[in-house]
Amino acid sequence: MTNAAEPAAPAAIRFGVRAAIERAWRAAEASGALPDVADPAAAPAVEVERPANPSFGDFATNLAMKLARPLRRSPLEIAEALATALRTGQDAALFAAVDVARPGFLNLRVADVAYEALVAGILAAPAQWGRIPAVNPRKVNVEFVSANPTGPLTVGNARGAFVGDLLCRVLEAGGQQVTREYYFNDSGAQINHLGASVFALRRGEPVPEDGYKGAYVETLAREVPDDVWAAATADGAAPDAVLGSWASKRVRGMIEASLTRLGVRFDVWKSEASLHDEGWVARAVQRLRDAGEVYEQDGATWFRSTAYGDDKDRVIYRSDGRPTYFAADIGYVTEKFSRGFDHLIYIWGVDHHGTVARNKNAAQAMGYDPERYQVLLIGWVRFVADGVEVSMSKRAGTFVTLDDLLDAVGTDAARWFFASRAAHVEIDFDIELARKQSSENPVYYVQYAHARIASIVRKAEAAGLAPAASVAGLLAGEPEAALARAVSRLPEVVEDAVLAEETQGITAYATDLATQFHAFYRDARVLDEAEPERSARRLALALAAKTTLANALGLLGISAPESM
Repeated sequence: MTNAAEPAAPAAIRFGVRAAIERAWRAAEASGALPDVADPAAAPAVEVERPANPSFGDFATNLAMKLARPLRRSPLEIAEALATALRTGQDAALFAAVDVARPGFLNLRVADVAYEALVAGILAAPAQWGRIPAVNPRKVNVEFVSANPTGPLTVGNARGAFVGDLLCRVLEAGGQQVTREYYFNDSGAQINHLGASVFALRRGEPVPEDGYKGAYVETLAREVPDDVWAAATADGAAPDAVLGSWASKRVRGMIEASLTRLGVRFDVWKSEASLHDEGWVARAVQRLRDAGEVYEQDGATWFRSTAYGDDKDRVIYRSDGRPTYFAADIGYVTEKFSRGFDHLIYIWGVDHHGTVARNKNAAQAMGYDPERYQVLLIGWVRFVADGVEVSMSKRAGTFVTLDDLLDAVGTDAARWFFASRAAHVEIDFDIELARKQSSENPVYYVQYAHARIASIVRKAEAAGLAPAASVAGLLAGEPEAALARAVSRLPEVVEDAVLAEETQGITAYATDLATQFHAFYRDARVLDEAEPERSARRLALALAAKTTLANALGLLGISAPESM
């Protein structure tokens, strides 16, 4: 949230263009140049995009073609009316050119003064640059990672940490209120299996077939406190449960340490056991009973999931009275909505796809809007070292941990490689490429551009040259105009990322901006003693690019080094 004392975020160019087209449309209606849309509900949204060919302009809109049917006029006639309103209306100064192209496109070139004002705004409020008003203001709960506390985070299940943290950062930049949540299963069979593994190793016995193996289990067995061991081996004790409870807490500490190292934080750590202990499961089941969606059969309690399109009904309580995982899931939905969230986002591995429909069905049956319950399924990660895939199994102990990955490539490279792929796509993580300190490595390439600008700034300071307060008149030059337009795109990229709930557009943008700066640096001498005024304006533009690179990297949780 922006502090009242801080300068406002610079106005985004695309937002201004969209608003100008909207006002021109209303002005054309008011003047009689265009009729009103008979059914306001059928009025299309104003959309703008960047033409594939930059020679057509900075932006284009197909609004005239979308209005053709409801207005019963040709797209060209509508486009001409909109163009006239834009050229003569209150936003005329925003545009250097407004052109109509068949079959009804409006091509718009934004005036240099708009980019000059934008650069000045970036320099005045660098911390706010890239943050936008809420695209869809919501109070959102994002639950991610949520790996069971039975072993260290592997590269596979840690992908949820990257995806979840990146999504939260993007949603916050889009003005949404986000709560980060980790849900851990601290009871049940897998915890007992972990306890049995620790118990066996402590006694010098083989790990059970369904137990957990690996160096971390051996370490746990060695570190069992005397009082815990005494409790586990007391007459009538359940050693698997006692040791499993202790070991899972230790493993959770390991997981928290790894996530802290990655730069991932959580606002809430929620225990599955607490959902039962605090009565949330019982409340959820009662809501389903009240709705007539629960029945008893063969001693078990069932949810009528087939009434909502599922292939079979789902068990809530088994015939022996034990709750299923589904029971905790529906209790969790009720507990979350009780906290006042508008929207729930769950980030799960693709292997959980079968769980999505039943949980969404239950949410609807309990009276919640199913559209407020969203699951993002993330693809598998294939970890490749020296061209060979490394197989991962937590129980077999043959896995690459998150800490292993961070040791090998560093946090920045790891974050970049996960951010640059769509979350649902399966990926190969190439450890050798991520470690390269060259332009072949995209994160190194972008960070180097930031460091290069920082070096230019230091040289300017040493020469007594300060950046100008304005770049007025500078953008007539092609390298300067191209860089200013590239800089201006950050809020657009953020808006698109919020709407798509994906981050690969941010990495692509940061790479494009770095490339644009390198071209600018090649074609325009930033520091020229013979032209101090031009140098000061070019330095100001370079500083705006530096801020933009830093803020784009910051959205990804990646550092922006001052030197490399």
